[in-house]
Amino acid sequence: MRTFSLQELKDRFAPSDRMPVVFLGHGSPMHAIEDGPFGRSWAALGQSLPRPDAILVVSAHWMTRGTTLVDVSAMPRTIHDFYGFPEALFQQQYPAPGQPELAREVVSLLGSHRAAGDDTWGLDHGAWAVLMYLYPEADVPVFQVSIDMGRGLDYQLEIGRALSDLRDRGVLILGSGNVVHNLRAMRWGGAPQDFAQEFDALFADRLAERDFAMLANADGLGTLLTAAHPTVDHYLPALTIAGASDGRDALTFMTDAIDLGSVSMRSFIFHPN
Repeated sequence: MRTFSLQELKDRFAPSDRMPVVFLGHGSPMHAIEDGPFGRSWAALGQSLPRPDAILVVSAHWMTRGTTLVDVSAMPRTIHDFYGFPEALFQQQYPAPGQPELAREVVSLLGSHRAAGDDTWGLDHGAWAVLMYLYPEADVPVFQVSIDMGRGLDYQLEIGRALSDLRDRGVLILGSGNVVHNLRAMRWGGAPQDFAQEFDALFADRLAERDFAMLANADGLGTLLTAAHPTVDHYLPALTIAGASDGRDALTFMTDAIDLGSVSMRSFIFHPN
């Protein structure tokens, strides 16, 4: 697995008024309470990134259809959107404040994407399970934007492009999902599935070449996409982050490992060069 020391990460992120955009492969909720390599990498990343004024999260776990919702609540609740896990996981809280004023601006910014405000969601585990490592004091305002499952893959690229100017206003755009996510094909302690390795490598190669159109072409990706993603909810946030990048950015990959046989933990950051 590709890991970097804190100093190596700090050396990669040159001082800039423009914030990076980050995609984290979040994997199992258990990473939130287990001392493992992924959590340690996320913690190092949080210490090396420029400190944001606010965080906008696009998580695989807030799915809508026909609209893009934006959380405008003042104090987003911590959502434990899973079952069958240890009680210690359900006790986790991430009491970060929201950013209602900015969130309402984002509703307007995404007006052509059928956006609307929402004050009932909060922070699902795709958000808080990684934020607790990035910013453990929960002292940076944060809010989520949903993914519209009724639209195609390229729609999330459009969402990213529409949000990209927020980078110049101190906003960290954070996507949370998995480049490969097929829970039906998990192997406990087994070797990575061939399709998982193939799709993960293809994604990394095309992302590095900025061939986002290919990554958003479901027909072109064909059966490999459906093997990697029986449903595309965990894939879409990666496309949002790709869309929010631009030609001035450098690309850094982190935690490029396949967990449980069929879950890619690959993370990546587009950052000013």
